[in-house]
Amino acid sequence: MDVLSFDICGKFAHFRKFHANNTALSYSIPPRTTIIGIIAGIMGREKNSYYEEFSSENMRIGIRVVSDIRKSFHRLNYLMIKSKDDFTGKNGRVQTPFEVITGNSIREGKVVYRVFISDQEGSKSKNTENLQEILINQKSSYNASLGLANFNASIENVKFWQKVNTIQVNNEFVNIHSACNSADVSELEFLEEAAFKFNFVEEELLPADFKANNDRELKAMNRVLYTTRNFPLRVKLKGTYHELKEENEIQRIQFLENVGILTQ
Repeated sequence: MDVLSFDICGKFAHFRKFHANNTALSYSIPPRTTIIGIIAGIMGREKNSYYEEFSSENMRIGIRVVSDIRKSFHRLNYLMIKSKDDFTGKNGRVQTPFEVITGNSIREGKVVYRVFISDQEGSKSKNTENLQEILINQKSSYNASLGLANFNASIENVKFWQKVNTIQVNNEFVNIHSACNSADVSELEFLEEAAFKFNFVEEELLPADFKANNDRELKAMNRVLYTTRNFPLRVKLKGTYHELKEENEIQRIQFLENVGILTQ
């Protein structure tokens, strides 16, 4: 199996929680639907045209938090729009709380995620190879962003891994560097000297796939466990993980797996 990885970096990020009655809330990591949108923009796909091409049946995606991140609320001054004449600002503004992801230091820190991509076995598409060529040659069709159009992002640290090892485990403790599938985890290892780390462990239900009807109708979800700090999760895992080996580091990752189909 071949894997493409790249870092997406920016100053701010916001990934809106679609199911919340408050549109200001954000996921801590980009959902799979956000990642395929970024990939589609880089590769120049038309809006809403890529849902089947980049679906879980054709493309495997993993995500890792590389920088220490945190969420905080800030107030945005939105125009008060009640009629077409209010775009001048004469009706004043309304302050709206908005959750933003930043580095630990807003002034100096940045948000960095590492994305892992691989074509599904048996898939006819060659999206991994095509995306690698685009990124290496810096020929993106559209600039990347971290959730909002004005949260500009850059693509860095592009790597291509060939013949990646896939390892099967059965309830064994493993250090996993990426977000991992909650269904595969039976236990988190708690060590007294590292107890503080569990303040930064989160579990989230994230949108995974859209139906191929160009209507942004949600089809499937991912339930994942991850950390908002750059350290691996020590978990008792039942399932498979993949090793990406370098001279000074071995990354152990999982690809996001759907927890169920919402609609056909």
